[in-house]
Amino acid sequence: MSFESFKFQPYIYEALAEKKFTSPTEVQEKLIPVIQKGRSVVGQSQTGSGKTHTFLLPLMDQIDPQKDEVQVVITAPSRELATQIYQAAKQLAEFQQPEIRVTNFVGGTDKQRQMDRLQNQQPQLVIGTPGRILDMINEQALAVHTARAFVIDEADMTLDMGFLEEVDQIASRLPEKLQMLVFSATIPEKLRPFLKKYLENPLIEEIRPKAVISESIENWLISTKGKDKNQLVYQLLTTGHPYLAIVFANTKSRVDELTDYLKEKGLKVAKIHGDITPRERKRVMRQVQNLEYQYVVATDLAARGIDIEGVSHVINAEIPADLDFFIHRVGRTGRNQLAGTAITLYDPSDEQAIQAIEDLGVKFQPKEIKNGEIVATYDRNRRQKREKSRDELDPTLIGLVKKKKKKIKPGYKKKIQWAVDKKNKEKRKIKRRQSNRSARKNKKIPVSNLRNTHRPGNGYWVFLRFSKDFFPFLHRGFHLLQKEERGSHSRIFDKSRLLQFQKTKPTNKSHW
Repeated sequence: MSFESFKFQPYIYEALAEKKFTSPTEVQEKLIPVIQKGRSVVGQSQTGSGKTHTFLLPLMDQIDPQKDEVQVVITAPSRELATQIYQAAKQLAEFQQPEIRVTNFVGGTDKQRQMDRLQNQQPQLVIGTPGRILDMINEQALAVHTARAFVIDEADMTLDMGFLEEVDQIASRLPEKLQMLVFSATIPEKLRPFLKKYLENPLIEEIRPKAVISESIENWLISTKGKDKNQLVYQLLTTGHPYLAIVFANTKSRVDELTDYLKEKGLKVAKIHGDITPRERKRVMRQVQNLEYQYVVATDLAARGIDIEGVSHVINAEIPADLDFFIHRVGRTGRNQLAGTAITLYDPSDEQAIQAIEDLGVKFQPKEIKNGEIVATYDRNRRQKREKSRDELDPTLIGLVKKKKKKIKPGYKKKIQWAVDKKNKEKRKIKRRQSNRSARKNKKIPVSNLRNTHRPGNGYWVFLRFSKDFFPFLHRGFHLLQKEERGSHSRIFDKSRLLQFQKTKPTNKSHW
């Protein structure tokens, strides 16, 4: 399917061509036709699935630039997310003539100046955070009673950050006949009463990804056992030479600690968490977008509000308490099928969390840093995956090891191992004797291997010539000595021939 099948206005296609969007994503393909018909929708899809343009394209296509009134309201739970939606909408609006008026209402901006502008002219598309939009409505500066569509982006995050009450108040000021679009990575139980209150017979569409994380992402797992975690993070940042790396930590204090450590090591690092002022957050995000920073340290809530292009590496300095955040963290890289690397650090106490992540379908590649390089290492579950030996334990030893005692005497395990080794050694010795005995029985001596010569004063010397091993031995007065190795022989000299040969020995005792 192509975008042409949606029959948008020409300016939409010009804007898509500038962004080099050639074909719709799965969520766009399924939901755009439904949104065009005016039906309310609950779309459940992962970050990076293209859901922003899923609602922007059909809604902006239906905005009438001739009407000087609010027609669409869009809320996002963070300033960064709202700004990203605003930038995407502005890119589309610039191709429409006359241009669609788009306004972004977020904290950290001049509230009075925004109110003054609203007295002269109302925007046709309103985007912002719930708190600032509600302030504008309560100040009677923003008239939203004319809106025909209301979009709640990242609804689960809106609930987590405590903004659902503000969203509820905004929705209560909108017309009763309203198209409502709710997009969320998950649908928490606490969100359902709100959906039931405002959405009448909505289409609920869950877009399941083919993989939990993008197939273009290499997902590494590195143990921190016995290592300095800060030093390990520094090594990863300087060994892999990332284009742009985000390091995630669970708390603001941990973000501050990591940032200070990396700065002491000489790295230029930006940090993003809830205690940073709105002005500072905006400045840092602008610098990151301009690639003035190569490394960013952030918390989980900041992770869900960040959409930075070109992130090549994501490092989880800690495993998040909420495993859903793990997917959001890793989703910062590997977008648009670009290659990315996600690195998760863990210690033995994190084993249960790692197993829970693997149960979601996430696969890890075990790695370690060795001689300044990141190399593959053994699987941490190698002991569980190891096949049991099929050799049966000797019956005489079963009594030693069949029961696990609560109290074990000193050296008990060594004694068991010593007994097992001794028994195995005896078995090998018996087996070796049997093998040698069988070999001697089957060995046959070629007659041409015998040569006798008479040497005065020395008696008869008989030389046995074998193809491989030679040995001297004494037999009834004949000195049988190893002499030399020669080729193979065909005639066989058996025991009866040996007896016959012995009877022909000389009788002159002087030869002995």
